[in-house]
Amino acid sequence: MYELKTKENDSDVIEFIEKVENPQKREDAYKLLEIFSETTGYKAKMWGTSIIGFGSYHYKYASGHEGDAPLVGFSPRKAKISLYFATGYTERDHFLKDFGKHTSGKACVYINKVADINIDVLKQLIKKSVKFLQETYQN
Repeated sequence: MYELKTKENDSDVIEFIEKVENPQKREDAYKLLEIFSETTGYKAKMWGTSIIGFGSYHYKYASGHEGDAPLVGFSPRKAKISLYFATGYTERDHFLKDFGKHTSGKACVYINKVADINIDVLKQLIKKSVKFLQETYQN
């Protein structure tokens, strides 16, 4: 059976951020930590080795695959900062129009630095993602 690699764990979030080599990315990680914590009301937790997640939900797909994931989160990766929002939230593109400089994938939005984005839109995306997942998965 498939074993999910990205699980919540007890690794220290601040220790992880302190190991981010790029000083700008480290500073941005602290800014994002503050924004996500304040906006969600959840304590930051490490998921896997590199994702800082907030809250959690249990999903189960029609295929039978199930697991736990953070409601929202971010990861200060070498190339870009990954922001994790709800997969399946169809309104996301509406908000991204006013988000600022970014690229996006299925569940992730990638930014170079926090200064490139609209913080108010980030907070809306966080709130909408959390609400969507809580309503969809009824945790």
